[in-house]
Amino acid sequence: MDMEVVYSRKCLCTCCMEEHEVKTVRVIERASFKDVPVEYEAVYFYCDEAEELYMDEEQAGRNAVAVRDAYRKSQGLLTSGEIVAIRRKYGISQKDLCTLLGWGGKTITRYEGYQVQDKAHDTILKKIGHDPGWFLDLLKGAEDSLLVESYHKYFETAAALYEDNQDSYLRRAIEARYAKIQGNSMLQGNTALSLDKVVDVIRYFAAADKVTSLYKVKLMKLMWYSDQLSYKRRGSAITGLAYQALPMGAVPVGHGSIINLKGVPCEEVDMGETYAYHFSLQEASAYPALNYVDKEILDMVIRKLGKMTKREIVEFMHKEKAYTETAQGDIIRYKYADSLQI
Repeated sequence: MDMEVVYSRKCLCTCCMEEHEVKTVRVIERASFKDVPVEYEAVYFYCDEAEELYMDEEQAGRNAVAVRDAYRKSQGLLTSGEIVAIRRKYGISQKDLCTLLGWGGKTITRYEGYQVQDKAHDTILKKIGHDPGWFLDLLKGAEDSLLVESYHKYFETAAALYEDNQDSYLRRAIEARYAKIQGNSMLQGNTALSLDKVVDVIRYFAAADKVTSLYKVKLMKLMWYSDQLSYKRRGSAITGLAYQALPMGAVPVGHGSIINLKGVPCEEVDMGETYAYHFSLQEASAYPALNYVDKEILDMVIRKLGKMTKREIVEFMHKEKAYTETAQGDIIRYKYADSLQI
């Protein structure tokens, strides 16, 4: 039998009832759980005198959990350790998590031990694990059932996690909007959507001295021209964005979320009856998502259009064949890139 010695110590061996060096060993074992064959790592004591493995009550419990965790893994379920990690992520007790989810008071305790959760409960626990926003919603609904101190502790922890993950939520939301058109070369310029490139393109324009009064409408046009020019020159867009034809010109699908991505230097400006979005980047910055050719194309767009006013660039864009031949609200196809005015 193959064994890996974890450590050994001199003590009373309860196998042979003699005092000697007793080894703690790991052994790979096979078993069947719910008629599913599994392989797992068991921990035992080993007596050299009797040449036998044996275990105490604690090891028996750990080995029993190991069998169940091996089964969980085989079924795509969270292991007991992963459930513990999700709960500790929020610093919430077993009992309070049950309260939050409307489950029996010992349910989480059992799932962190011997009992294997069903798929429905597993799905809920996974969602809790990766979605602090949902945890906050559940927490608010259970406020009256929790101690005030506990509620505020859990809320602060989840709110911090939510803030840290806000960018990933935005990215998933944007990517979801592109799911139906992903891979359509005429809609995305033969390029998969790269939100890292989107952010760096915006930052590049925001930092350029030769780009004046960079507000949202103008930025959207500069981005469209950059992707179109890139497609015209090398057969692929820079960002993979798809652009709709709207009254003010080309606008990326998901533009409202794009300007809120982490790293985008967007400032909301109070214009009295409405707000405008201004983009400016003063400090020196790197653009790791952009290559040399990307920057060359962006520089060409800046030289041609960077000094234009909002009105001038809108009027200029309205003359593009890509715009005049696309119905309002439809996505502008990259096939018109050859007729680009720049």
